[in-house]
Amino acid sequence: MATPYKRILLKLSGESLMGELDYGIDPQRIGQYADEIIGIAKQGVEVAVVIGGGNIYRGMQAEGSIDRVQGDHMGMLATVINSLALQSALEAKGHKTRLMTAIKMEQIAEPFIRRRAVRHLEKGRVVIFGAGTGNPYFTTDTAASLRAIEIEANVILKGTRVDGIYTADPEKDKNATKYERISFAEVYDKGLNVMDMTAFTLCKENNLPIIVFDMNKPGNLGRLIAGERVGTLVEF
Repeated sequence: MATPYKRILLKLSGESLMGELDYGIDPQRIGQYADEIIGIAKQGVEVAVVIGGGNIYRGMQAEGSIDRVQGDHMGMLATVINSLALQSALEAKGHKTRLMTAIKMEQIAEPFIRRRAVRHLEKGRVVIFGAGTGNPYFTTDTAASLRAIEIEANVILKGTRVDGIYTADPEKDKNATKYERISFAEVYDKGLNVMDMTAFTLCKENNLPIIVFDMNKPGNLGRLIAGERVGTLVEF
């Protein structure tokens, strides 16, 4: 079955990389993610990835002697560590990648240049965007939305540990029901937590759909790319 998506941006949380660990990066989990990403890339889908840094450090944790801006920069560096780990996992399995960062660190990554990123994607390389937007007070959700718009991705795929958007937190409310599809307006009206508001509004204003799905279930990414109904689609 032909995929409805030519170019996607996959957003992963840093916490998801912990797997069953309490901290850091689980080699099995990142290996699973690499397999899933390579699987869709081999179908001709152009794949960009943004990873959070919450398994290592969050800028929002900054308090006391650590300035918020300084803390956010620490969080950006945490995303680069995760990005390097994913890059290594992908290349160990034989797939070509490029890591591009919003903060210059030439020894380990290319600086983000939009045209170069698009060219890498066109050549079939998985492009990983690290260091968020390079600016404090912006989350990696916002970085994912911004990069997706810049590279003209067809969709943002937000991989989480739940299988979509629910009327309430399904981990706390057993009566919560899942939305198969929902509009941007409904998300606003119902006060649902999909992304932070800056990221979500960027997607809405640029007509970029979002799919929230369970990335930890093996095969979900491939099924989604094949056009199956997986997770929750946020559309117009």
